[in-house]
Amino acid sequence: MLNHGLGSWPTRRARMTPNKTAVRFRGGSLDYAELDERATRVAHGLHRLGVRFGDRVAYLGPNRPAYLECLFASGMLGAVFVPVNVRLTAAEVDHVLADSGASVLVYTGEHEDTFTRTTTARHLRTVAVDGGGGADHEYEELFEATPTDFVCEPVGLDDPCLIMYTSGSTGRPKGAVLTHGNLTWNCVNVLVESELANDEVTLVVAPLFHAAALGMSCLPTLLKGGTVVLQDTFDPEAVLESIERHRVTWMFGVPTMFNALAAHPRWLSADLSSVRTLSCGGAPVPTETIRRYLDRGLSFVQGYGMTEAAPGVTILDREHAKTKIGSAGVPSFFTDVRVVDGSGEDVGPGQRGEVVVSGPNVMRGYWGRPEETSRVLRDGWFRSGDVATVDDDGYLYLVDRIKDVIISGGENVYPAEVENELYGYGGIDVCAVIGVPDEKWGEVGKAVIVPAEGVELVVDELVAYLRERLAAYKVPRRFQFVDSLPTTGSGKLLKGRIRELYG
Repeated sequence: MLNHGLGSWPTRRARMTPNKTAVRFRGGSLDYAELDERATRVAHGLHRLGVRFGDRVAYLGPNRPAYLECLFASGMLGAVFVPVNVRLTAAEVDHVLADSGASVLVYTGEHEDTFTRTTTARHLRTVAVDGGGGADHEYEELFEATPTDFVCEPVGLDDPCLIMYTSGSTGRPKGAVLTHGNLTWNCVNVLVESELANDEVTLVVAPLFHAAALGMSCLPTLLKGGTVVLQDTFDPEAVLESIERHRVTWMFGVPTMFNALAAHPRWLSADLSSVRTLSCGGAPVPTETIRRYLDRGLSFVQGYGMTEAAPGVTILDREHAKTKIGSAGVPSFFTDVRVVDGSGEDVGPGQRGEVVVSGPNVMRGYWGRPEETSRVLRDGWFRSGDVATVDDDGYLYLVDRIKDVIISGGENVYPAEVENELYGYGGIDVCAVIGVPDEKWGEVGKAVIVPAEGVELVVDELVAYLRERLAAYKVPRRFQFVDSLPTTGSGKLLKGRIRELYG
């Protein structure tokens, strides 16, 4: 009996291109046959530890080949893979492990300290990758005396594959249950809407414990038969070196990553001639960021998505990167998108509304949270909580999160719109606009800004610049310059934490 889920991917690819390089990491590499064999051995090893169909296997660690091996091995067994954000505290990791009901935790050695302070993990079967003396087993033990024959557990497209926890920027993280079908259809969308080739060399530096890096670059590349270059931390110099050394053709990143690359001293001299496409998402992309890359002659494609959609929702192709600059694009091929008002009716061109999404890539629900699931999944549509407009040609423009709207004197102020204008001023590394209490207006905007290195910003000049471009009520009344702003593991600004610190 064949395994029809994600776990069968390395096996099928190994039949087609067994000797082609699948994964590169640091100085080593795995071809597709080796990746298949290692994933199969891990599946047998996990089975020996008691993992069965539907059990949850958690992974705490950065981008490593072991991540992919455990993902595919879990799929072979019909188990559910739970990637854990490495930036979480021990208490937050406890929540994810307990909430998901994981029975096995695989963790990398550098997270031994988090593991030892995690109460739930002590009651799990634990496996350490690259050291970690407190674990029950070493990762390589999973390969010992294990067969390489294919694991034949039947897995369907509607069976759960991943529990991907949201960033937790507001409240405790929720686990989005993504099926094998969700991930497969998302990959099909990427293959349809992108010029992905089987000689693709994809740099995966955004963390795989978030949906965008996994679903928008890593899995589509492996499905197509290209090569994935894993990098476990983001460092602009290391990224530029990897692009040059491996002749990288494709990279996904979030705006903060691309801003850091463009600000690097080697930005203009680095050899980027191999790059075909740079994909950006995870947050609204400032137009100034897009222009930097277009001016460099690079194809800069942006999209919009969410964990609950595995994650692709819309895409702006390279052909319209200039004519529709600032847009998140049009719906992915097998995904339906609407922008609706409070009554659920479609808004007209240029009017603000909430983005709702439907399609085979949309999650089945939040793990163990039926009430929260019913609040966001209504009549087959997922309510995103994102505010957007649509132009006459059907292109989507993200405005902000509904809950992030600042209501000042009865007027709605959308922080992303103000932030976009601030980036256009220049000399700003990163910024966030939040609402703060005000006796007269109820709430006003406050801009919290990290200046670029060596730049001294003057508030009066910023205000004058913004007043030429925005209505007066949208211009922040308060400004604060700081050294850094808190972000999630994927590089998104933690607006909730920023409000706590500076609100």
